[in-house]
Amino acid sequence: MVTTTAPPTTARKKAQAPRAKAGMTRKRREALAAYAFLAPDTIGLLIFVALPMVLAFGVAFFKVDGFGNYQYVGLANYKLMAGDDQLWASLRVTGIYVVTFVPIAFVVSFALAMLVRNHFKGIGWVRSAFFLPNVVSLVVVGLIWQFLLVDKRGALSKLLAPFGLGDVSFLGTPSLALGTYVVISVWFLMGYQMLVFLAGLKDVPKELEDAAQIDGASSWQRFRYVIWPLLRPTSFFVVVNSTIGAVTGLQAFDLVFVLTKGGPARATSTVVLYIYEQAFTFNNMGYAAALTTVVVAILVICTGLMFGFTRGGRFDED
Repeated sequence: MVTTTAPPTTARKKAQAPRAKAGMTRKRREALAAYAFLAPDTIGLLIFVALPMVLAFGVAFFKVDGFGNYQYVGLANYKLMAGDDQLWASLRVTGIYVVTFVPIAFVVSFALAMLVRNHFKGIGWVRSAFFLPNVVSLVVVGLIWQFLLVDKRGALSKLLAPFGLGDVSFLGTPSLALGTYVVISVWFLMGYQMLVFLAGLKDVPKELEDAAQIDGASSWQRFRYVIWPLLRPTSFFVVVNSTIGAVTGLQAFDLVFVLTKGGPARATSTVVLYIYEQAFTFNNMGYAAALTTVVVAILVICTGLMFGFTRGGRFDED
C-alpha cells in the first residue's frame, strides 16, 4: 500500500493560509478604523475650507454687493490691487509682523521647552501655566491686554510710572502698536509651541545624549550635534504653522481687531483685517474674494519653497 503525502512546502502554505487571511482581515479592520477617525476632519475640511475656497475663487471674477447682486467683471478685481495703496500697506504690516513674530515665538517657545523638559517637583503646574493663555478665547485675551495697556489708567502704566513710562501709549502710538501686538501674540502662542517642541524632545533617544556625554561632549555640543538635528522636522512644522497662523490665523484678525481695529494710523492693519473691511464694511465681496485667493496663493508658494529648500525639515540629509 502506497501512502502519498503532500510536500512540506505545500503543507506549510496550507497551514499559513488561514493565518495570512486573518492578518489581512485585521489590517483591513485597522484601515477602516483609521478612515473612520479621519472622516470627520476630512468632511469638515471639505465643507468649511475647500468648498469656500473654490467659491471664493469664483466670486473673485464678479462685482458683488451686500444685497447679493452679481456682475461679471473678469480680472478687474485683480487689476484693482495694483493701485490699492492700503492693500500694499497692509501687506507691509503683515510682512513685518511675520518676520518679527515667527522667530521670536520660535526662540521663546523652544527655550521654554528646554526649561521644562526635565521632571522636577511642580513641573505639571509650570507647563500648565505656560499653556494656559492658549486655552483662553482671543477676544478675552485682547480685552485683558487692553485693560492692562489702557493709557495712564492701565495696570501696566501704573507699574511703569516710577520709571517715567506711565504716560506711554503702547496701543495708541503708531511706532509701538505693532511691537506690542507681536509681544501679545508671542505670549499667547508660546505655550502651544512649547508643547510641540516637548513632543519632539521626547523622541530624542536618551541613549544618544548619554553616549555623547560619555565621549566628553559638552552641553552645547550635545545640543548642537544630537538634539538639534533630530528636532529639525519639529522645528520646520513650528515655523510653517506659525507663519500660516501669523498671516491668516485667529491672532491675525481677532486679536488685532479687539486691540486696535487696525489703528493707530493703520499701523496694525493686517491683510486679513483689510479683507474683512472690504467684505463687511464696504460690501466689496468680489474684491475681498480676489484678495483672499492672492493671499492663499502667496502662502502656498512660500510653504512650497520652504518644503523645497529644507526637504520638510530634513535639509541636512543627503
